[in-house]
Amino acid sequence: MSVPDDKQPIFRQPLSMQILLKIMTTILLICVAATGGAQTEPDHVDGISNGRLPACPASPNCVSTQSDDPGKKMDPLPFKGSLEQSRQRIIDIVHSMKRTKLVAETKDSLHFEFRSALFRFVDDVLFYFDSSSEMIHFRSASRTGYSDLGVNGKRMKAISEQYSKH
Repeated sequence: MSVPDDKQPIFRQPLSMQILLKIMTTILLICVAATGGAQTEPDHVDGISNGRLPACPASPNCVSTQSDDPGKKMDPLPFKGSLEQSRQRIIDIVHSMKRTKLVAETKDSLHFEFRSALFRFVDDVLFYFDSSSEMIHFRSASRTGYSDLGVNGKRMKAISEQYSKH
């Protein structure tokens, strides 16, 4: 028994699945393009200059101990023992966290990458160990996008609290 032509569905099942697949693929590509896709390393990876971390951008996805913006400003951490002991303490704390990678280091600075679980977005976290003031300055910023829903601030608060415990 066949269905008359005027009663045929507008989209046959195979064609409608093809269209749905194309629409979903297009949406996925737009989302990847809008968020930066490959997320190349920023130009401030080793941007510590004369004891200053790179400034936070205008977007709300950054916190720093050296920010002039009260909404992005956090307190630096005092050395616990020597520079080397303080540095190792930060390394141990960060390595105890999920999806982290130490990507660059000098005797007075560390650069970590943190990746989000779902979309693998990258946040760059820099630590600068100022031996003259015996303070640890840090900056945590999303590599791409605008808002991070407060993730960078929460992360640095957790690191600061864990550092201060011992």
